[in-house]
Amino acid sequence: MTTKPSDRTLSRLAAVVGEKYAITDAREMTAYMTEWREIWTGKSPMVLRPALTGEVSKILAIAHETETAIVPQSGNTGLVGGQIPFERGDEVVLSLDRMTRIRKVDAVNNSITVDAGVTLKTVQDEAEKVERFFPLSLESEGSCRIGGNLSTNAGGLGVLAYGNTRDLCLGLEVVLADGRVWSGLKSLRKDNTGYDLKNLFIGAEGTLGVITGAVMKLFPHPSSRATAFVALPSVKAALDLLGLARQRSSSPVTAIELFPRNGFEFTLKHFPIRDPFAAAAPWYVLIELSGSGDLDSVLTEILGEAAEQGIVLDATVAQSEAQRKDLWFIRQAIVEVQKREGGSIKHDVSVPISELPIFVDAALAAIHAFMPGARPMPFGHIGDGNLHFNVSQPIGMDKQAFLGQWQAMNDVVFDVVLKHGGSISAEHGIGRLKRDLMTKIKSPVELQMMRDVKKLFDPKNILNPGKVLPS
Repeated sequence: MTTKPSDRTLSRLAAVVGEKYAITDAREMTAYMTEWREIWTGKSPMVLRPALTGEVSKILAIAHETETAIVPQSGNTGLVGGQIPFERGDEVVLSLDRMTRIRKVDAVNNSITVDAGVTLKTVQDEAEKVERFFPLSLESEGSCRIGGNLSTNAGGLGVLAYGNTRDLCLGLEVVLADGRVWSGLKSLRKDNTGYDLKNLFIGAEGTLGVITGAVMKLFPHPSSRATAFVALPSVKAALDLLGLARQRSSSPVTAIELFPRNGFEFTLKHFPIRDPFAAAAPWYVLIELSGSGDLDSVLTEILGEAAEQGIVLDATVAQSEAQRKDLWFIRQAIVEVQKREGGSIKHDVSVPISELPIFVDAALAAIHAFMPGARPMPFGHIGDGNLHFNVSQPIGMDKQAFLGQWQAMNDVVFDVVLKHGGSISAEHGIGRLKRDLMTKIKSPVELQMMRDVKKLFDPKNILNPGKVLPS
């Protein structure tokens, strides 16, 4: 059980980083106490901003000794509240936003070693400097940081070809709850020497240790890309198109992003773009091939065959990099336009890919039965079974009244997800938003194993207490 830090404890913690980097002013702490969805606003007696792993080690040693709760925070772009302290005001926030060193770039080994506070965009840019490619891609890549990406096992647009963040990580440096440092920054592809410790910390949301450094995989940069915006009659057609593309192309399908007509209409309403198609379609995908050779011709042939089979209603292939970016903007804008349409209840779910068509139909029917007039917005990464099954408020409904139905709407959607063998969290994590749902989706044996691991690594429960695991 953690305790509220005394003035003496706060003074000791502040001394580790220096007065300038120990924030206690409420106004200066605001950026660390709120998140962009504005669901939670936390309180804290202090925000610590260390610059070195050694400083993090000293902070956690003091916290362990004094039983002071620590909330690790990276870019504060998390979507489930795992990085926000509770409203009690007795947790110290540990921000890694000053830990921004690029420690090593190894083009021969195709790896990059960085501090946990390096932004995702910086990693991408450093890879480009040595003609390499880092495939993790998120809407928040300019502000999210590698430590947070690892702590939530972020997904994004490149999972289909490259995997989640877990799959992109070779090694970690982690500060344990008592201040000890595990130096696991190996850049080996094969290391079969017992337990794979790094995977305990990836996706643990800072509840087992604080990630301070990482070795991430790089890849040869694709010399060619082909991108198409495609109109489809159904979700099943999207899967049929993916299957056909995989059969007909020797280059991998690196992305296939699904969204419904109303999502496209939201974008058309709020941004100065035009609909390239003469007729509206129920569903759309952005599909991209990456590799070498004349992929535009390959993708055009695939789409032509798909049209002959009745899979595709219409399609346009980008003829330049500028057109490619314009097509991707249509998909990327969906996140922003939902905010402009009022309240939006979010769901980050996954089901087996083969279940997607019947899952979508069942979930849409359940939502409309629960709340007539609601505007479901299922979009996302169908190639790995992950949809952001968001729901926008009915036109004319009070926003706060709609958001007050968050839990009830969750119950409606998650019930369908579980009936189809799915998960209530595909890439955003559990945090505090979904913590109490863990008893519904995890067996008693699973939960006990997780609690045992937590107790082993953090016996005093000082690391992000109250997150991930239900009380």
